[in-house]
Amino acid sequence: MDSWVIIMMLAVSVFLGSLALLGIMWAIRTGQFDDKEKFLNQVQYDGEDELNDAAKQAEKKKAMKKKKEEYRPE
Repeated sequence: MDSWVIIMMLAVSVFLGSLALLGIMWAIRTGQFDDKEKFLNQVQYDGEDELNDAAKQAEKKKAMKKKKEEYRPE
C-alpha cells in the first residue's frame, strides 16, 4: 500500500472517532441518558415476591461481607 492510503485511512478513522466522542459528550450534557422516572415507575410494577427476593439478596450480601471481614487466616 502506498503511504497516502494509510494516511487517509488514519485521518478518516480519527475524524470518525472524534465525531463519535463529540456525539457521546453532547448526549451526556443534554441528558439523553437520564431516565428520572424509571425508578419511580419501577416500584409500581414490583410484586411482593420480587421485593422479598431483593431483600434476601441484600441480607446475603451483608452476611458475606461480614463473613469476609471476620475471616483472619493464621
